[in-house]
Amino acid sequence: MRTLGRILTAMITPYDANGEVDLAEAGRIAQFLVARGNDGVVAAGSTGEGNMLDDDEKLALFGAVKAALGTTGTVIAGTTGISTRQSIALTKRAERTGIDAILATVPAYVKPTQEGMLAHFGAIAEATSLPVVIYNIPGRTAANMLPATFSELTRRHPNIAGIKESTGDVNQFTAILRERTREDVTFWCGDDYMFLPSLAVGGHGLISVAGHLASAELRALADAFDGGDADTAARIHQDLAPLVAGLFAVSNPIPVKWAMSTYGFTVGACRSPLSPMPDALTATLEPLIAPYRPAQRASSLREA
Repeated sequence: MRTLGRILTAMITPYDANGEVDLAEAGRIAQFLVARGNDGVVAAGSTGEGNMLDDDEKLALFGAVKAALGTTGTVIAGTTGISTRQSIALTKRAERTGIDAILATVPAYVKPTQEGMLAHFGAIAEATSLPVVIYNIPGRTAANMLPATFSELTRRHPNIAGIKESTGDVNQFTAILRERTREDVTFWCGDDYMFLPSLAVGGHGLISVAGHLASAELRALADAFDGGDADTAARIHQDLAPLVAGLFAVSNPIPVKWAMSTYGFTVGACRSPLSPMPDALTATLEPLIAPYRPAQRASSLREA
């Protein structure tokens, strides 16, 4: 199941001048990300404002992004709804869009128990033949999946392909990897700043925000680590740290969406209640993103 990819970016969702999802621009962004070294994308995740999209918008987005990428990159679709029932219904509909896998988390605000998580994710896995990537992000859901719960899910459900682990806790990373029940289960770090530490304890890949801008550098970090060049991996990690901090200076995806607009993509503002990009932060971020800006802006790429 590691064919889903090693370096993946949780892509932003672009909106047109009327605030509607811009499917054509979403396809172009996905193509840009893969051309820059990503193995694929996650659509309608946290960075893609999944909670701001209705089900029909999500399905249209999944189809457009997969059509744009074809076989050049994988598409993992965020199909979590406000309940297990809604998540299952959206997952079943999403299968028909051609996506490669789904990303599932617990609904925000609910705070389920570990038994509730076993039931929730188990029901989703049983409802689809697609690979399921579990997304553990207690900073947004207020519910942390314990390593033993994830291990039990992978024991029960062979199509649970892996986890995007976003606790930022290296002890939890270590426990998940130590307790895994199958060798084909993939561990993706869900925090850019923890990518190198996660590799050091046995992680496989990254589902990134900074990958919008610095996917080549993230892959170089992984390659250096794999090759035993810890010094180079550490240098890249250190070089990326200011950029990563800037991208999370206010709620994600506000900064990265602004950054992609400076690359020539028409992305629109985040939907309410996310606020516009603070003017003061643009001055701070501009010199941080400038070294990663492609030679051609997106507008030029569309004309080529």
